Amino acid sequence: MVTWWATNHLPSADEPIAADALYRRLYRSLDSLPEQTLLRTYCARYAEPDGFDLPALIPQVYLHYDPYTRKSSEHSAALYRQRMDFLLLAPDRSRIVIEVDGAHHYGTKNPADENGRVTYTASPRLYSEMAAEDRRLRLAGYEIYRFGGWELTRPDSPQVLADFFTELLDRHKKPTP
Repeated sequence: MVTWWATNHLPSADEPIAADALYRRLYRSLDSLPEQTLLRTYCARYAEPDGFDLPALIPQVYLHYDPYTRKSSEHSAALYRQRMDFLLLAPDRSRIVIEVDGAHHYGTKNPADENGRVTYTASPRLYSEMAAEDRRLRLAGYEIYRFGGWELTRPDSPQVLADFFTELLDRHKKPTP
């Protein structure tokens, strides 16, 4: 992905400069602190030995741009859910969706209180719609992993994410011929 970015946006830059520019561009697309924590934690792996061989974690992806969905005759139309928080196209060709759920994913917004604080009330309807969409994505060949936004604001969240990515990447290594 860095090579593509450099070719199309920074043709005279060397790889580390292009990688940094791409990271900054992707980081700006994020909607929340928990999403930023997730991207920072994953991207720290690129600095490790063989880090540039890791699959790209792409934020704010619209499903109809997924090359595997577009090539599949079974799923020629865009899938119902349009935007996902993160997409990782694993070396084994698995399509992995990672969602960071804030209260708005499963609750209805209440009016702001006298201090301007907004709260949400849990909504069985919204939760059911989210669960139904997850089933549709799974049937379309995606793996889905969800994190609660609150979970990624805790002090131990970088370690939780690092452990998750280690296990996920171990599970989805490129098959040996």
